[in-house]
Amino acid sequence: MAKSPLIAVVGSANVDLTTFNDVFPRPGETIFGKKFDLGFGGKGANQAVAACLCGASVAMVAKVGSDLFGPATIKNFQSQGIDATHVSIAEGVSSGVAPIFVEPGGQNRIIVVKGANDTLSLQDVNAAAPLLRKADTIVMQFEIPLPTVYHTIRFAQSEGIRCIVNPAPAQPVDFKQLIGADYFIPNETEAELITGMPVHSLEEATKCANFLLRHGIKRAVITLGERGCLLAGPEGTELIPAFKVEAVDTTGAGDAFIGSFAVFLGEGLPEKEALTRANLYAALSTTKVGTQKSFVNRAAFEQEWQIHSTRL
Repeated sequence: MAKSPLIAVVGSANVDLTTFNDVFPRPGETIFGKKFDLGFGGKGANQAVAACLCGASVAMVAKVGSDLFGPATIKNFQSQGIDATHVSIAEGVSSGVAPIFVEPGGQNRIIVVKGANDTLSLQDVNAAAPLLRKADTIVMQFEIPLPTVYHTIRFAQSEGIRCIVNPAPAQPVDFKQLIGADYFIPNETEAELITGMPVHSLEEATKCANFLLRHGIKRAVITLGERGCLLAGPEGTELIPAFKVEAVDTTGAGDAFIGSFAVFLGEGLPEKEALTRANLYAALSTTKVGTQKSFVNRAAFEQEWQIHSTRL
């Protein structure tokens, strides 16, 4: 590795509350569940953990609630080696949570309550400006207010800092506010919802990516799951192939991709190699159950890279 970059994530932090059972209660009914799991999540937090495990110095700018989960979330960041100086508690507001109910076949029902994530403001970003100015890359998602995302893009552009925007979950956007972002990285579903165009084939993905470029996006990367990712820029489009693995749980793979890509770029790797490595890092995350729990460290990744890169 040429250097250890500083990645700043301005984004969300949630707690996932997962209940497993064969049946679910009818209105007014109380039943016993089979299993429960509590885990730390949120797209911003997941991407920060992935970047940290890949070897970067990572700082998080986020809001948590004044409940039991708030201090626990901050402690989790600290235990992962992530700078949580600018993770603050929103008084009188709950932390972001995601109650998840899982049936035996794996089908799930999820209710996301954004809670404190919805209070992350322009003022919070301004307060973190001295730290953000030191970053090689600023990463954002759409689980925080869009005005905060747009403000942070303008800040990054004015300071000459690389900026990656992951528009997840998808929302209607003002493309003029996204022009300052260096990379816009949706998955197929998000690209579809944002552009109103189908993305079911490589041809459709290419048309969608070109639509994004025509609307001022500098470089678009549409992640295509087991097909890899499509890179689009002024020089054209190119499919970066995926790696074949035995996937057991794809949850969090997109976050693994974003976090690792930010690190590989920050280390000075060529763009296509950074994307190829991010494809593998994301693929490896699908071989284990969970989100942050499924992300591998840099040493484990490099071992897998030595094996898989010979097959390119």
